[in-house]
Amino acid sequence: MVKYIVLWNTPEDPVAFERHYRDVHIPLVKQMPGLRRYTIGPHVTALRGGEPYYWIAELEWDTMDALQKALQSPQGQATAQDAASLVRSTGTSFRTMAYEVEEV
Repeated sequence: MVKYIVLWNTPEDPVAFERHYRDVHIPLVKQMPGLRRYTIGPHVTALRGGEPYYWIAELEWDTMDALQKALQSPQGQATAQDAASLVRSTGTSFRTMAYEVEEV
Protein backbone atom coordinates (compact mmCIF):
# COMPACT_ATOMS: atom_id res chain seq x y z
CA MET A 1 0.00 0.00 0.00
CA VAL A 2 1.08 3.60 -0.67
CA LYS A 3 0.04 6.59 1.39
CA TYR A 4 -0.10 10.13 0.03
CA ILE A 5 -0.13 12.72 2.81
CA VAL A 6 -1.22 16.34 2.39
CA LEU A 7 -0.29 18.70 5.23
CA TRP A 8 -2.25 21.97 5.10
CA ASN A 9 -1.05 25.08 6.95
CA THR A 10 -3.50 27.34 8.78
CA PRO A 11 -5.47 29.37 6.24
CA GLU A 12 -6.09 33.10 6.55
CA ASP A 13 -9.79 32.32 6.09
CA PRO A 14 -10.55 29.04 7.89
CA VAL A 15 -14.30 29.21 7.24
CA ALA A 16 -13.83 29.58 3.48
CA PHE A 17 -11.15 26.86 3.50
CA GLU A 18 -13.35 24.31 5.25
CA ARG A 19 -16.39 25.10 3.13
CA HIS A 20 -14.42 24.76 -0.11
CA TYR A 21 -12.53 21.68 1.08
CA ARG A 22 -15.66 19.79 2.07
CA ASP A 23 -17.97 20.98 -0.74
CA VAL A 24 -15.55 21.03 -3.68
CA HIS A 25 -12.20 19.40 -2.96
CA ILE A 26 -13.33 16.16 -1.30
CA PRO A 27 -15.72 15.26 -4.16
CA LEU A 28 -12.91 15.89 -6.69
CA VAL A 29 -10.39 13.75 -4.80
CA LYS A 30 -12.87 10.89 -4.48
CA GLN A 31 -13.01 10.66 -8.30
CA MET A 32 -9.30 9.88 -8.62
CA PRO A 33 -8.78 6.42 -10.12
CA GLY A 34 -7.61 3.64 -7.82
CA LEU A 35 -8.15 5.58 -4.58
CA ARG A 36 -8.67 3.00 -1.82
CA ARG A 37 -9.12 5.19 1.23
CA TYR A 38 -9.32 8.91 2.01
CA THR A 39 -9.29 10.28 5.55
CA ILE A 40 -8.91 13.78 6.94
CA GLY A 41 -7.74 15.10 10.28
CA PRO A 42 -9.04 18.61 10.74
CA HIS A 43 -7.80 20.91 13.51
CA VAL A 44 -4.63 18.99 14.37
CA THR A 45 -3.12 19.16 17.86
CA ALA A 46 0.66 19.28 18.19
CA LEU A 47 1.98 17.02 20.92
CA ARG A 48 5.67 17.90 20.62
CA GLY A 49 7.53 20.75 18.99
CA GLY A 50 6.37 23.43 16.65
CA GLU A 51 3.07 24.58 15.32
CA PRO A 52 0.64 21.90 14.19
CA TYR A 53 -0.65 21.67 10.68
CA TYR A 54 -4.22 22.88 10.36
CA TRP A 55 -5.54 19.94 8.34
CA ILE A 56 -4.08 16.58 7.31
CA ALA A 57 -5.37 14.37 4.53
CA GLU A 58 -4.27 10.76 4.02
CA LEU A 59 -4.99 9.01 0.75
CA GLU A 60 -4.17 5.39 -0.06
CA TRP A 61 -3.46 3.51 -3.28
CA ASP A 62 -2.31 -0.05 -3.89
CA THR A 63 1.05 0.90 -5.45
CA MET A 64 3.24 3.90 -6.20
CA ASP A 65 2.50 3.33 -9.90
CA ALA A 66 -1.25 3.52 -9.20
CA LEU A 67 -0.72 6.78 -7.30
CA GLN A 68 1.33 8.26 -10.16
CA LYS A 69 -1.35 7.29 -12.69
CA ALA A 70 -4.03 8.85 -10.49
CA LEU A 71 -2.08 12.11 -10.17
CA GLN A 72 -1.60 12.26 -13.95
CA SER A 73 -5.23 11.43 -14.75
CA PRO A 74 -7.75 14.13 -15.70
CA GLN A 75 -9.28 13.75 -12.23
CA GLY A 76 -5.85 14.14 -10.62
CA GLN A 77 -5.13 17.23 -12.68
CA ALA A 78 -8.52 18.73 -11.72
CA THR A 79 -7.75 18.02 -8.06
CA ALA A 80 -4.33 19.71 -8.34
CA GLN A 81 -5.89 22.76 -9.99
CA ASP A 82 -8.48 22.96 -7.24
CA ALA A 83 -5.76 22.74 -4.56
CA ALA A 84 -4.00 25.71 -6.20
CA SER A 85 -7.30 27.59 -6.22
CA LEU A 86 -7.81 26.78 -2.55
CA VAL A 87 -4.36 28.18 -1.75
CA ARG A 88 -5.07 31.41 -3.63
CA SER A 89 -8.56 31.93 -2.26
CA THR A 90 -7.96 31.13 1.41
CA GLY A 91 -4.33 32.11 2.01
CA THR A 92 -3.03 28.70 2.93
CA SER A 93 -0.21 26.45 1.71
CA PHE A 94 0.49 22.74 1.86
CA ARG A 95 3.14 20.02 1.60
CA THR A 96 2.71 16.56 0.14
CA MET A 97 4.57 13.31 0.71
CA ALA A 98 4.13 9.76 -0.50
CA TYR A 99 5.54 6.55 0.91
CA GLU A 100 5.16 2.81 0.71
CA VAL A 101 3.75 1.39 3.91
CA GLU A 102 5.82 -1.26 5.66
CA GLU A 103 4.31 -3.11 8.58
CA VAL A 104 6.72 -3.95 11.36
